[in-house]
Amino acid sequence: MFHHQSSSRGQQPQQQQQQQQQLQGEATLTIYQILQYLAQHTMAIEQLLSRGQTQGEAAKPPLFDGEREKVVGFINACRLYISMRMKGTEEEEKILWVLTYVQGGVAEVWKENVLEERRQGISAVETVEELFTKMQEEFGEFDEESRKVDELRMLEQGGRTCDEYVQIFKKTSRGSGYEGRPLIEEFKRGLNGNIRRRLAEAESSLVTIEEWWERSVRLDRNLR
Repeated sequence: MFHHQSSSRGQQPQQQQQQQQQLQGEATLTIYQILQYLAQHTMAIEQLLSRGQTQGEAAKPPLFDGEREKVVGFINACRLYISMRMKGTEEEEKILWVLTYVQGGVAEVWKENVLEERRQGISAVETVEELFTKMQEEFGEFDEESRKVDELRMLEQGGRTCDEYVQIFKKTSRGSGYEGRPLIEEFKRGLNGNIRRRLAEAESSLVTIEEWWERSVRLDRNLR
């Protein structure tokens, strides 16, 4: 009986050692498998992350069917996408890429004419900027300045914050021909009455349109 217990006790350390060695071997295998998996998928993971970041930086332009009021927005969207996603791309490829988003309406016929001219080698368009100029000439407003003036004269702050009003005013006044004092007067006219009255107290110290924008935004934030 005593001999049997001694034998069992002698076997226990040996079994424990074997179990530890087995666990160590399994752990080593698991770590190796993880490293192998990461090595195999690191490139794919990096590509997905890069693709996700890049896609979030610039959206593709909307389709353009020839509507005059949409041509400027379409061109700006194309420029943004090209500058962020197509650096180093050949001009020919940029031109064809832009034309893929020209679909429907009168713009479809215009695109076919452009492509036919390129096929025959008689096209005057050599760069994507020249294509944008051609689009502007074809689909842009006949009297852009008059339209801008009309929009500027109708613009009012209303329920907008001054931040919002200033940004819209900048966009609307661009290309209107207004500058200097006439531009300031149009900006003042569109402000809400309470802000306009408060700004009148500091009018003598405000010289440029940028100063008017800054002071009105600051005042509006304090009143909210």
